[in-house]
Amino acid sequence: MRLHADQTLFVTWVYSPRQKWAARLIADSIRTFGGELSDCPIWLFEANPQQVPCGDLGSLGVRVLPLTVPESVRHYVLAPKVYACAQAEALATPDIQSLVWLSPACFVVKPPLLFDLGASFDTAVRPVHIQNVGLLATEPVDAFWRGVYDAVGVDDVETTVESYVDVQRLRAYFNSAAFAVRPSTGLLRRWFECFETLVRDDAYQAGPCRDEWHQVFLHQVILSALLVTMLEPERIRILPPDYGYPYNLHGSVRPDRRASALDELVCVIYEERSVDPRQMDDIEVHEPLRSWLLGHAELLPG
Repeated sequence: MRLHADQTLFVTWVYSPRQKWAARLIADSIRTFGGELSDCPIWLFEANPQQVPCGDLGSLGVRVLPLTVPESVRHYVLAPKVYACAQAEALATPDIQSLVWLSPACFVVKPPLLFDLGASFDTAVRPVHIQNVGLLATEPVDAFWRGVYDAVGVDDVETTVESYVDVQRLRAYFNSAAFAVRPSTGLLRRWFECFETLVRDDAYQAGPCRDEWHQVFLHQVILSALLVTMLEPERIRILPPDYGYPYNLHGSVRPDRRASALDELVCVIYEERSVDPRQMDDIEVHEPLRSWLLGHAELLPG
């Protein structure tokens, strides 16, 4: 596998002191464990610069960019994430083939080589962990998904995936915490356009998307629909389970799918779970990862 380290860009965002710590964890993990991708550029979008100055990330070679989310969606949950991806895609130079998004609740444990799309793929992504607002493959399209499909411009999709934790066969529904997209597809800017359309649709928001659960996952559903309608199936790389492993759901993962050691993984999603190895009593953490995590735990804001 020929890598294109000079053509891969990592992107994340920050909006609070804890997220600043999480962004440092991401950047340092790439620099420490990224292998052939350890020197790739890292961009950090700063959604709240007055409260969360990020200048000290410069020592890790992180480029910090201000993020001013449009007023039309500023109030909406996770709007900065979608807008940051769209902005990163717009700013990426033509030589960038792989734009890798890592949400603040992720970090890299081993070289994430499959995020490098090369010439063969336009995206690299994992199925969702659990069904949540996902639509079973055997169910008719409900009003929530109908609104998304209408915004994207399709009646339905044929692609299905299997959720990793609760093992449900769903219409195409992908996790958005860690994925890669080829910027030249324009998919991330289209993502924001569709997101903005549905956020500003008062009837949709008061109806199918009125509850918090659907609002939280609206962005992920839109991205999923776009991935399988804008891209050819053979251009979609389905990542293995060690990319974006859900440590936050570790106890719910079937024993035959559950990781026994953090070191076995490539990219970890931890959400609200502690990554202080002194508190991780349900998974092994070996050296040198253990000492590295201990060092970062000491920097965690109170």
